[in-house]
Amino acid sequence: MTVLFLVRHGLTADTGRRLYGRTAGVHLDARGTEQARTIAQHLTGARITAIYSSPLERCRETAAPLAELTGLPVKHMRELQEADCGDWTGRPLRQLARMKAWRTVQQNPSQFRFPAGESFVQIQARVLEAVDRIRASHPRGTVAVFSHGDPIRLLVSSLAGAHLDGFQRIAIDPGSVSTVFVGDGGPRIQRLNVIPDDAGRAGKLRG
Repeated sequence: MTVLFLVRHGLTADTGRRLYGRTAGVHLDARGTEQARTIAQHLTGARITAIYSSPLERCRETAAPLAELTGLPVKHMRELQEADCGDWTGRPLRQLARMKAWRTVQQNPSQFRFPAGESFVQIQARVLEAVDRIRASHPRGTVAVFSHGDPIRLLVSSLAGAHLDGFQRIAIDPGSVSTVFVGDGGPRIQRLNVIPDDAGRAGKLRG
């Protein structure tokens, strides 16, 4: 059995305002940097055996404090990175929400592909492939996996046996930690969208 801590990167200056996608050079802001330190404290008692991350800066920066505390290297996996949002990359979410296609994104995402980018089906498939590779490399390990909101939600949805069209109902907030077990007996979701508090404990999500 492999234990996976699925960590969404911390806050950036435009989190929730703009569809970053794979835009390079997006860094954590002061709040996100503090979240990264708190996550590291939260996970240090879990005897982490490996750390994996999306190659995008905001994930690598969230993983860095845990790597420093544990002395473990951060292994970058392209399969863990954010969606390729194609022509929508960098556009304000408020603008996108007014488009007719946005209803498909929210209600029937299995039928949607970002213009000149990925489909949600493709995103889910590659994140599942990443988990299969991590599990094969760490069959009895405890692994921290740093990724992005939609990839984590799509992964959790699949592990729960739910249809892809329902993945938008899952909340995965910036700086959150979700715990899943994957093994021969099938996956098990233990905790979802936990926000560690400023002492590194697993605090309840507030408001």
